[in-house]
Amino acid sequence: MILGDNRLNNFKSRRSLRTLCSEVLVLLASAFVLAMAFPGFMTDGGIAPLVFIALIPVFMVIKNTTWKCVWFHGFIFGLVYYFFFNYWLKGFHSLAIVIAPVIKGGEMCLLFLALKAVDEAFPKKGYIFKGAVWAAYAFLAENWFAGYPYGNIVYALYPYKVLYQIADITGIWGVIYLLVFPQALAADYLLPWIGKEAPKFKTWLKSNLIPLIVWAVLVVASIIYGIFALAYWTDREPSSTIKIAAVQHNHDSWKGGYKTYRSNFNNLKRYTTESLATDPDLIIWSETAFVPSVAWHTTYGAEGTVWEDIHDLTIDFVDYAESIGVPLLTGNPKSVIADPTQPPYDEEGNKNSKEYNTVILFQDGEIKGEYIKQHLVPFTEHFPYEKQLPWLYKLLKAMDYNWWIPGTEATVFELNGVHFSTPICYEDSFSVLNAEYVASGAEIIINMTNDNWSKKASAEWQHAEIAAFRSVETRKSMIRGTNSGITCLVVPTGEIQDPMEPFTMGTHTYTVPVYSQEDYPNTFYVNHIDLFAKIAIYVSEAVLAYWLVKKLYFLYLNIKKKKEAEND
Repeated sequence: MILGDNRLNNFKSRRSLRTLCSEVLVLLASAFVLAMAFPGFMTDGGIAPLVFIALIPVFMVIKNTTWKCVWFHGFIFGLVYYFFFNYWLKGFHSLAIVIAPVIKGGEMCLLFLALKAVDEAFPKKGYIFKGAVWAAYAFLAENWFAGYPYGNIVYALYPYKVLYQIADITGIWGVIYLLVFPQALAADYLLPWIGKEAPKFKTWLKSNLIPLIVWAVLVVASIIYGIFALAYWTDREPSSTIKIAAVQHNHDSWKGGYKTYRSNFNNLKRYTTESLATDPDLIIWSETAFVPSVAWHTTYGAEGTVWEDIHDLTIDFVDYAESIGVPLLTGNPKSVIADPTQPPYDEEGNKNSKEYNTVILFQDGEIKGEYIKQHLVPFTEHFPYEKQLPWLYKLLKAMDYNWWIPGTEATVFELNGVHFSTPICYEDSFSVLNAEYVASGAEIIINMTNDNWSKKASAEWQHAEIAAFRSVETRKSMIRGTNSGITCLVVPTGEIQDPMEPFTMGTHTYTVPVYSQEDYPNTFYVNHIDLFAKIAIYVSEAVLAYWLVKKLYFLYLNIKKKKEAEND
């Protein structure tokens, strides 16, 4: 008898292992399929329709697996998905392709646990809430220190503009709900087929008809809204226009020293001079296009120091920028005195400075305005946990990353009556930042980006398509001035127009439509930033609270039943 019990236990163990391996394989396949929905290593355009089905197996696994496994499944799915999606991060640093997937895997541990709780709280109707949980996760995942909007499932919808025009009301969060709902519902329907307990379709449809109708009505309404919104914003006459010449010099500005800075400056001058023939109102260079700090070198001399050549180069920049007679907007790091009690340079020529990643507006021989990057890239531009994680802090410092001090203001520049803001690098991928610029008075968005280090056109396109959603949310035009792509114009429908060829040098002048706030009041989303994300969080908290109460109640009943059995 004991031998028989052992054989049974071994059989269950082998079966459990087979099930676990099967679930992991399904998740690996789903992660790969979801990654392929975006621009990636197989195609620069991505295979967008895959996003409509990629999550179905994921929800099936979550519902079918155990609590002991679900957190592991979440980690594996997030790790593999972001490894494929962010394959180009290895071009930035070999450690980056490890750190980012591990962090996202950790986030998805929590997501999968929350989705498992939804299944347990509502075994038959949990799909109703899973879209809200996923939207809450997507919001929270981009709003902490390591916040990273890349990979959000909604951005795979870029080719289907009619589906996300409601983003000017709900932000991307309402679109996420509509995208997740049918996949969670399909998973609930398909899962019983695996166990050969498939429900009759009519019976299943009858029991789920009302939620399905509500979802269908919302989808039809969003499509109708999208059709009208696309027509409206395509036909609208802008309040005015501004001609902006973007210079793409195709070089990673941080590589090299004086000779490289001088070479880059010569290329920037060459194409800037060429662009003057188009009579632009403004010329834009990309993030850190000119590396030596104009603010520092026009304030402090450098004679007799190792910075003398850099100082002379900066003076050449000032002279050239003044000579062209057109305002110049450029990425340019800001250096200021760190310790006022000490001189600008020590005896060895080291700068007594603190640094900011900054955009400056240079006009009439001086800096007329500046914007300091607020959302710094975690681990490479900013790491505030020196005391809590000293070993990691020292490791990152040893890699010679550029540490910046974050800005705090949503600066709005003004030029010839046009107001604009300048998100730096991947700041154009954060909904809240761009909405705050517009709420502060910006009428156009000018993104300044250096993605040259990726060396992959698909990475450039991922970034550009994410940025396009910001124009839909705010209904403001965006021009992207990039180092190597995608330099382009984005109009309020989200359409990317006149993209320059990635990884080439050149210039292009865009006539940018300006939609003033007097003629075109701010969108509902801008007036109520992330309202629907907050609703998703409240709904998720309520569902999880219900699950916890239900869990504790059944635990209480089991304890009570056990005590009654013992008394009998």
